[in-house]
Amino acid sequence: MALNNPTLILNCGSSSIKYALISDDGEQRIEGLAEALGNNDARIKHTHLDGTKEEINLPGATHQLALQKILALIEQYHPVAVGHRVVHGGREFSSAVRVDDHVLSEIKRLAILAPLHNPANASGIEAVLAIYPNLPQVAVFDTAFHQTMPDVAYRYAIPKELYENDRIRRYGFHGSSHAYVSNRASELTAKEGAHGWLVAHLGNGCSATAVYDGKSLDTSMGLTPLEGLMMGTRSGDVDPSLHIHLHRTLGLSIEEIDTLLNKKSGLLGVSGVSNDMRTVEQAANEGNKDAILALELFAYRVAKYLASLSCALPSLTGIAFTGGVGENAVGMRAKILGHLRHFGIKMDEAKNAELSRGAEGSFHAEGSAIELWVVPTDEEFQIMSETREVLGL
Repeated sequence: MALNNPTLILNCGSSSIKYALISDDGEQRIEGLAEALGNNDARIKHTHLDGTKEEINLPGATHQLALQKILALIEQYHPVAVGHRVVHGGREFSSAVRVDDHVLSEIKRLAILAPLHNPANASGIEAVLAIYPNLPQVAVFDTAFHQTMPDVAYRYAIPKELYENDRIRRYGFHGSSHAYVSNRASELTAKEGAHGWLVAHLGNGCSATAVYDGKSLDTSMGLTPLEGLMMGTRSGDVDPSLHIHLHRTLGLSIEEIDTLLNKKSGLLGVSGVSNDMRTVEQAANEGNKDAILALELFAYRVAKYLASLSCALPSLTGIAFTGGVGENAVGMRAKILGHLRHFGIKMDEAKNAELSRGAEGSFHAEGSAIELWVVPTDEEFQIMSETREVLGL
């Protein structure tokens, strides 16, 4: 087996590296995950080109050591470029760019907007640079897809100088996923002309985006990924004065409140059971009232956001569900759509039930005012495509 002119895709987190080596036609790939980096149980879970799996223990491994091992595993396939997922590109980057000294320094500087992610993204770039200094690298920013939003969508109603001097605005995230899914939905639909999609990326992290003619016009996440939908452990929208209220009444620090809203809320916080939709659904089926409420709250808030985001679209072609929950939670899709009573939706329940575990397809019934799709996301393919486009490959 061979991979033709493959591109290496890296998604470096604070303690993990998700990677994929994808052929130029996108048809073949090697993929894996380095996890628990910096700890004694650090390891790489690698899937070879023929589908066989291998687990490699790397106690205490750093990002650079893990990348050395990853690159050794794929060395025989000779990657022609590396595409990096970079979480925050600020106002500076509205598209993918080839990495040079200036781009790398900007990624580091923008860590003020993504302190948990951009430093790890930069370390991945530097690690590849140390091992293969002549291999071209491209940064693909989560925020770039949303740079087409108009100012009425990205500005906050706060003093102008905070926007102009301190970059306080709505940026949006999950850009590669929203770009891929909306493009794919436009390929799948039989409708002609410009398409307007509401894309619901629902997983442990959740966001929704209004996409028209391939451009993001509004999205649910804001300055940080905390704004917007209820998620696995994130609260989504809360009263902005909740911080000061919790500080005054409970004496919580800003850091403690930040942890509470990002890591202890959402499905986990409401259900008291788990941040995993499957576990919460099981508890709800067993009669757990908190789990039942968590599911109802999740569905209602997704529907409410989809309805509000429809205001951004000149016309609405349909809704596309993606992400671990969006692709697999058949019942949750039905719950969400049940709240959108004024959209003229007619759902084919049998088709909806068939769409899970990687299945792609539509589930709107005849006579539905809008289309309904499940589109499994492929952020790695999107990053590969943008990387090759930047480099002219």
